[in-house]
Amino acid sequence: MPGSRQARLVALKGRIAALEAGARTPTPVLRFGEPAIDGCFPGGGLPSGCWHEVMGAGLEDETAAAPAAFVARLTRPLLATGAVVWVMRRDDLHAPGLAGLDFPTGRLIQVKARDEAEVLSVLEDALSTVGVAAAVGEAEAPELKAGRRLQLACEKRGSFGVLLHRRPYGGAAGRARTVSGSSAFSRWRIAGAPSQPPPGDPGLGPP
Repeated sequence: MPGSRQARLVALKGRIAALEAGARTPTPVLRFGEPAIDGCFPGGGLPSGCWHEVMGAGLEDETAAAPAAFVARLTRPLLATGAVVWVMRRDDLHAPGLAGLDFPTGRLIQVKARDEAEVLSVLEDALSTVGVAAAVGEAEAPELKAGRRLQLACEKRGSFGVLLHRRPYGGAAGRARTVSGSSAFSRWRIAGAPSQPPPGDPGLGPP
């Protein structure tokens, strides 16, 4: 009886949707304080309980200086609720530079991983750990399966995850950028923009 089976499937889907709606709780969001940006997101900011990709342009593919500064400022408000774990392959995160961005380094936990697979593994564990408000991992684009595991880890405790795209030891010249096939909630490309010098000074202003 195909009709009866179809009706049961529709009813079951309705019950599942009702259960999910009842279990859903408001998700905290990180707001930029800029309506032009916050207005792009349904909740008025970047939600916790999911992960986000950040990448640079040009040489930033290797150094990730500007993207790292962006991530530090982005995750800074979360330090009020827990630690931030930063997982990297190259031990060159400059703590005094983070302090200059008003990032309280006393609540930062740095982890150096052997390779890309270990970065993703540690990142996943950190996102699932009590007391961790956010976790950042420096890696290239993860596969769909790895991205799904990160998402499940974020949902477990409502953590905020960031994948900072980086090739810390460079690579072949002219290598095409790898774009992740996974479903991060948002993707950001960070780069310096031209600015005007101070009045009366020649040349360029700070980036």
